[in-house]
Amino acid sequence: MAGIGFELRRLSRSKSYLGLLRAYLYAGVIGSGPWVLSILAILILGVMSLGVVLPASKITDFETSVTWLIALSLIYSGGTQLLYTRYVADRLFEGQSARVLPNLLGILVITGLPLLLVSVPLALWLLPDSSPAYRMLMIVSLNLLNTVWVLTVLLSGLKQYRSLLVLYFLGYGGSVALGFALGKAGLGMEGLLLGFACGQAVIITGSLALVWREYPPSGLIEFDFLRAGRVHLWLLPIGLLFNAGIWADKFLFWLSSGTGQRVIGDLHASAVYDTPIFLAYFTLIPGMAVFLLRMEVDFVRAYDRYYSAVREGGALSAIRAYREEMVLTAREGIYDIIKIQGFTLLVLSALGPSLLAFFRIPTLYFPLLAIDSVGVGLQLLVMAGLNILFYLDRLRIAAAVSATMLLANLAFSYLSLMLGPFFYGYGFVLAMLLTSLFVLTVTDGALHKLNYTTFMLG
Repeated sequence: MAGIGFELRRLSRSKSYLGLLRAYLYAGVIGSGPWVLSILAILILGVMSLGVVLPASKITDFETSVTWLIALSLIYSGGTQLLYTRYVADRLFEGQSARVLPNLLGILVITGLPLLLVSVPLALWLLPDSSPAYRMLMIVSLNLLNTVWVLTVLLSGLKQYRSLLVLYFLGYGGSVALGFALGKAGLGMEGLLLGFACGQAVIITGSLALVWREYPPSGLIEFDFLRAGRVHLWLLPIGLLFNAGIWADKFLFWLSSGTGQRVIGDLHASAVYDTPIFLAYFTLIPGMAVFLLRMEVDFVRAYDRYYSAVREGGALSAIRAYREEMVLTAREGIYDIIKIQGFTLLVLSALGPSLLAFFRIPTLYFPLLAIDSVGVGLQLLVMAGLNILFYLDRLRIAAAVSATMLLANLAFSYLSLMLGPFFYGYGFVLAMLLTSLFVLTVTDGALHKLNYTTFMLG
C-alpha cells in the first residue's frame, strides 16, 4: 500500500476543502475497490434488464451466478493477494521494481492453472443442467476474477489515481452497458454474463498496461516469489481464513433449507438475507476512506520514523517518542473509524426506509439492513487491526484473528438460524464484535511491547 500512502499524503496536505474531499473520495473508492463496484454493477444491470431479459427469473439467475463467482474467487485468491502484496513491498523497498511484473505473471500461472483445472469439473457438478455457453462463461469469469483480485493489490501501490478510477469505471460501466445490450439482443442471462466477463477483461488489460508502464519488467516470467526467505507462508492461511470468514454467514443462509433457495443448478441464494447484507457493504465506503487516510498516511508516517530511528541508531528517547506516536495515531485512527461508521449508521437510520422505498426495495428489509451495517462497521475495525499487525509483521497473531473470525461467524450465524428470523444478522454482528475486540486487544499488546520485540526478537 506504499503507493496509496504516498499519493494520499500529497492529497491530504491540500489546504482546500476540495482537495481534502478528493483525498477522501479517492481513498473510499480505491479502498472499497472492485468488491463494492461489482455489487453496484450487478444491481444496476439487474434493474436495467427488467422487462428486457425475459423471463425475469433469468436476472436472478445472473445475480446469483456472479455473487457465487465473487465469493469463490475471493476465497481462493485471498492468500495469494497477501503473499504477492508482501513480495512487491519487499522488492520495491530493495529497489528491484523490475521484478514486479515478471513475478506477477508467475504467480498468475501458479494460481491460474490449478483454478482452471478445478473450475471445469466444478461447473459440471454445480451446474449439471445448464447450457454449455453458460458453464463456459462461468469458468472464464471465475478465472478472470481471480486475476482481477491479484492485480488489485498491485494497483493499490500505483500512484495514477485518476487512471485507476477511470479503469474501474470503464470495466464495470462496460459490464453494465454491454450486458444490457446483449440481454436486449436476446442473449438473455448468457448475454449479461458475457458483458460481466468482458468488463473484467477490460480491467485486466488496463491494469497490466499500467503495471508495465510503472514497473518496466526485466524478463517475461519469474518465480522469484517462491525463493526461501522471500515467501511468507503465514499469509496464505490468513488470506484464506479472512475471506472465508467474511462469506461464512452468507453460505450458511444460502444453504439453509429455511432461508435459502436453489436458483440455478446447485447455486443457492437467500431472498431474506442477500439484499440487506450486500446493501450494508455500501456503508463501508465512508469508513474505508477514513481507514486508508489514517492508517496509510498518519500511522505509516509514524511507523517510518520509528524504524528509521532504529536502523540509523537514533537516541533511545527519540525511539520511545516515535513508538508513542505510533500508538497515538493507531488509536486515533480506530476512534475516527468508529465515529464515521457511527455517523453513517445515524444517517442510515434516518434516511434508510426512504432510500429503500425510492429504489423500490421492500422496506421490510430495513431492520436487517441496519443490523448488518453494524456488523460491516465492526468488520472494518478487524481490517484496521489486521493492517497494523501486518506492518508489525505479527503474522501468526493475524492468522489467529482470521481463524477466530471464521469460526465465530460460522458458530454465531448458525445459532441465529436456529433461533429464528428475529435473530438473523445478529450472528454476523456478534462474530465481528468478538473478532474486533480480539484483534484490537492483541494489536494494543503488540504496540506496547514494540521496543522489546524490535531489539530482542528482531
